[in-house]
Amino acid sequence: MTARTTGHRPGAARLRRRLAGTAVAVAAALGLAACANPVPEPTPDAVPAVPPPALTVAQSTDVLDQVGTVLAAGDEALDASGLGARLVGPALAIRSAEYVRATATNGERPPVVIPTTAQTTITPDTTSWPRTQMVVTTQPDDLQAPLLLVLMQDGPRDPYRLWSWARLGPSVQMPPTATPEEGSEPVAADDGTSLLLSPTEAMAQYADVLTNGDASAAAATFPADFFRTAITEARNQTAASLQAVATVAETVSPEAGAVTALRTADGGAIVVGQLTTVTTVTLSQGSITLNDPFDAALAGKGSVSSNLVRTWTDVVAMYVPPAGGAQQVTVLAAEHARTAVTGE
Repeated sequence: MTARTTGHRPGAARLRRRLAGTAVAVAAALGLAACANPVPEPTPDAVPAVPPPALTVAQSTDVLDQVGTVLAAGDEALDASGLGARLVGPALAIRSAEYVRATATNGERPPVVIPTTAQTTITPDTTSWPRTQMVVTTQPDDLQAPLLLVLMQDGPRDPYRLWSWARLGPSVQMPPTATPEEGSEPVAADDGTSLLLSPTEAMAQYADVLTNGDASAAAATFPADFFRTAITEARNQTAASLQAVATVAETVSPEAGAVTALRTADGGAIVVGQLTTVTTVTLSQGSITLNDPFDAALAGKGSVSSNLVRTWTDVVAMYVPPAGGAQQVTVLAAEHARTAVTGE
């Protein structure tokens, strides 16, 4: 019995020593773990109190430079085939027609000078597309009025393209907008809650005023302006020059969906839209010789004996005040360009 008991003592001692050694190893490991540097964890960038605009001033400058490069190439060759890379909408239609005019007049009536240097930049504050930015250019070299450019981006992988330009009216002051660093809120085309008129309604009512003058139901909302005066005078002059042989009728209508708007500092909006003017000359006798080589080039003929239809692509920019504020809309800029002629 004694020998059997003594025979088990060495094994128990070894077990105790093994457990003690294990405990020391575990303690050492825990000590090392406590002293080791923690594994770094990624930390997201802080969210700015005010989100940045969708387009910085530097990016806007790059866009204008790229538009200018495409315009310069097209203007030099009077070739519209490459304009689609950076022009769209009324800008593309008007510039293409200007190349026809310049060619037909042997360069005597060149394309409109479009500066691509900004004196005012209005950037969009949005996370969705399409996106619109507006630019008031420096004064052109021909000393015409500065232009209001509208540039649009259809999607995140599309470039900004020049959608329109329009000349600022005499003595026009652009309404204050947010700084380019803050960005200006896009305004929905059907927003008739925050504005005196929705952008779509404003363009439709102004088209009616251009067509019907003071007889328009909307005449009180749109006081006399430089563009309305010019359109009316040109219409009257055409009618007077042809009264012996023809009648002249003219209608102005808004292009569906061709309107965009950005918020102004006072809660109103700068609204830019496309209109189409159609001037129809109906002959009662004789024929009309198309003395303007531009008309002849667009029509593909030198005279008509039944009717002559001129189509103009118009761009109008206006300030629409916020709801509850001023009760009149101010026209800021406009462009009126012949883009098609037909006749029989």
